[in-house]
Amino acid sequence: MRIVAFILSFLFISQSFFAQKDSTGILVETNEMLGHDSSRKETRIKRDVMWPHTRACSGRIFNTRSIILISSSTAVTLGSLVYLNQAWYSDYNTGKFHYFNDNAEWLQMDKVGHTFTTYQTSRLMMNAFNWVGFRKKTNVFIGGTIGLAYMTAIEVMDGYSDGWGFSWGDMGANVLGTGLAMSQQALWDQQRIQLKFSYSQSGLAQYNPELLGENFYTQILKDYNGQTYWLSINPTSFIKKENKFPKWLSIAFGYSAYGMLGGNYNGFTVTNSDGTVLRYDRERRFYVSLDIDLTRIKTNSKFLKGLFSAVNIIKFPAPALQFSNKGTRGYFLYF
Repeated sequence: MRIVAFILSFLFISQSFFAQKDSTGILVETNEMLGHDSSRKETRIKRDVMWPHTRACSGRIFNTRSIILISSSTAVTLGSLVYLNQAWYSDYNTGKFHYFNDNAEWLQMDKVGHTFTTYQTSRLMMNAFNWVGFRKKTNVFIGGTIGLAYMTAIEVMDGYSDGWGFSWGDMGANVLGTGLAMSQQALWDQQRIQLKFSYSQSGLAQYNPELLGENFYTQILKDYNGQTYWLSINPTSFIKKENKFPKWLSIAFGYSAYGMLGGNYNGFTVTNSDGTVLRYDRERRFYVSLDIDLTRIKTNSKFLKGLFSAVNIIKFPAPALQFSNKGTRGYFLYF
């Protein structure tokens, strides 16, 4: 998965802008501009609170927000394509369209990354369409599929690259991520099960920097050994009755892999500076941990709501248990 670093930085900025809508503020401004009396304004506010997805926005507000959405989305799309071209495609000549089966590579960490990316982009675009004022069906079926369409375009670019090829495994992961975001929004109007990300430098990139990255900023993109992906589930969102379980507390299940110096195999012997031969066995790692759903923390601050939504794509550091073929290991804080 070759765009996780870009997606993380973009989502962090854009979630704080699009994630929180102030529907009441929109309607107050609209009615005041139209010269409606205060009683009618109050009625419109109440109706919007009851049915936020079916509100009618004024032409001025709707067009302004539509322009912001279209222009920002276009800028992000073009910017990301330029970034990808420089980071990945510039060193490879394009050829005829072809397929490539990479399902066995990187212990499927790249596939999990694809699922995470399409989930987050679909979630972001649904929030953005909601912010503009579209109805719920439009939010879900158009906003939600934009992420899948974007990732499909990237996969087609891979298909014309001599370095890779069109991967049906990647496409399956993309569909899974989009489906997870859209289905929850359609069924529950919220994300009760979220995909999150955490990263810490693995120390292995130094042995193959060309493939795993030469510095922190390229390693977070290329070094799958340092990435962990999480399925964060909020228990209280599934419980209808009142309970004392904190609404912001979630249970997270993680997956990572370690010891990978190459896609399918390590391919060479690693020798330390003192001549010691190092051997890295490829292993899958599974985790159970706690997490915090920052979007469920009550606050009246619009800034904090936006910030919480942005930061919420990152798994909150917490105690964790790790399970692998080498045994069980506990962490006081796992990043």
